[in-house]
Amino acid sequence: MSNRRLANLLWPIFGVLSLLALWWAAIVVFDVKPFIAPSPFGVIEAVGVHRGLLLTNLWPTLIEALSGFLIGNVAAVAVASVFVHSATLKRMYFPVAIIFNTIPVIALSPVLITIFGLSIASKILIAAIICFFPTLVNMIRGFESVSASELELMRMMSATRSEVFFRLRLPRSMPFLFSALRIACTTSVIGAIVSEWIGSESGIGALIIQATFNYRTDLLYAAILTSSALALAMFGTVSALEWRFVRWRTA
Repeated sequence: MSNRRLANLLWPIFGVLSLLALWWAAIVVFDVKPFIAPSPFGVIEAVGVHRGLLLTNLWPTLIEALSGFLIGNVAAVAVASVFVHSATLKRMYFPVAIIFNTIPVIALSPVLITIFGLSIASKILIAAIICFFPTLVNMIRGFESVSASELELMRMMSATRSEVFFRLRLPRSMPFLFSALRIACTTSVIGAIVSEWIGSESGIGALIIQATFNYRTDLLYAAILTSSALALAMFGTVSALEWRFVRWRTA
């Protein structure tokens, strides 16, 4: 491993450790009681004590977030593909997508749960919706990032519209896609957790609500840490896939 890569790895670790040290110092200096805010060591201990409960509630959230991530991003790529081939449809429906995106997910959740019930489908749909718009915007930019000279060259080679799309537009859009996926993999977890706040008996979101109302601060922080670990795992997976498949990205 080169010195530059080692430094890029160590600096974030130092940043996290410094924030944990500040957290611990604030707890000690201001004599904060554990039922208000536990120390970092208390949170780590709570993760170990409640690991069975955390893992049990992690699985529903993982399924909801991952399913919503896949559905939302596939739908966004499909819609962006339609928009890039039809300027009329883009002018008609892209503003609608922008307006729909202004609705807060916390306000949209009760509406979708009322329509689809308390099943896992409503939670997956909420996670999918929160992933949809960033990917849609990025993919439209990616598909339209090809230059006029490149399109002219493809026309001179008698390329069909599908060949232009799969051999030019789609490869050119890959950096834009992975930029959107890095955002979507974390927002999908947020969407799943928010959906679990309303009418759910399992999942990290439901566990957060239960711990809050029961004043179990250690469990609350442990659940938050677990949700963060899930989002980081998804982010790391997307970053690894980007490194593997987008070899020609700029440094």
